[in-house]
Amino acid sequence: MRKKVIIVLCMLCAVLGFFTFMSAGKAFRSDWQLPAAVPEDQDSYRLVLITQELKTPFWNQVGAGAAKQAGKEGVSLEVWGSYGNDSDEFLKQIEIALHSKVDGVVVQGLDTAEFKELTKIKAAFYGIPVITIANDVPVAESLRKTYVGSDHYQAGKLLAEQLVKDMGSEGQAILLSDVEQAYSQQQRMRGMDEVLRAYPGISTVLVKSGNSDEEVIEATQNVLNQVPEADAFIALNTNHVGTMMQEISRRAKLEPFHIYSFDDGADISALLRQGGLDAVIGQSPEKMGQLSVELMMKWIKNEEVPLNPDGYFTDIRILEGVRERP
Repeated sequence: MRKKVIIVLCMLCAVLGFFTFMSAGKAFRSDWQLPAAVPEDQDSYRLVLITQELKTPFWNQVGAGAAKQAGKEGVSLEVWGSYGNDSDEFLKQIEIALHSKVDGVVVQGLDTAEFKELTKIKAAFYGIPVITIANDVPVAESLRKTYVGSDHYQAGKLLAEQLVKDMGSEGQAILLSDVEQAYSQQQRMRGMDEVLRAYPGISTVLVKSGNSDEEVIEATQNVLNQVPEADAFIALNTNHVGTMMQEISRRAKLEPFHIYSFDDGADISALLRQGGLDAVIGQSPEKMGQLSVELMMKWIKNEEVPLNPDGYFTDIRILEGVRERP
């Protein structure tokens, strides 16, 4: 009896062993695999470029320069932002980027308390470096790592020198600015003031306008009524110059007036070719994009720390139009 029990137990063990062996074989012959190891030298840095003016010629060039440099660096670059200077949507995009914990943010500066709170508090909390591009904000108020773009103070000086060259040492110039002047506009005015102080025969009148076409039209109408003897008009915001010129042309011919603006924006090239503008400040948007990504990676990789808090200035130049004067 005992012998039979032993034989039965041996047979059971043999059967169980066979099925265990078969199951293990199927498992090892299946398609299941461990996740592939990530190569140690693979870059995983993610950068975001954020602007208020998506799909404009200027920012398309900035994005192209940034993308080219990102390719050289082997990092990911995404371009986010808003259209038509929608500041609420713009700020939302910055907040999303910070919550997403990207490795670096290159952003068009916006001189508002909300923008500075995001860059000074939230970006610092997440340890995300911020570089402003094209438009700067004061470093003490934003804690941005650096600025890449035009020196707007020098741009103001350059344009004022062109005004004196064209108009002479006497006349009256209208300066059209935003109601809430951006830091870049303040710097432009400071540069112009420095040059024009040497010409007491030139006086300036500052006029402020909102961003809508209706507000620019109203501001232009008012100043034409109040200062009918004006000789020159300077739009500190390039988005205002086309509407301003249209309104002036409804009252009088454009030819007698000296008209200027900053930035080679969307319709500026056409206005220069058509002879409506005397001159604008040409910038280097592609270089801005390229240099901002290069500097961001130097910061992230600890190759250049700290970056120059005063900023890295790209080339500016005068672009003259073709004007026929009476």
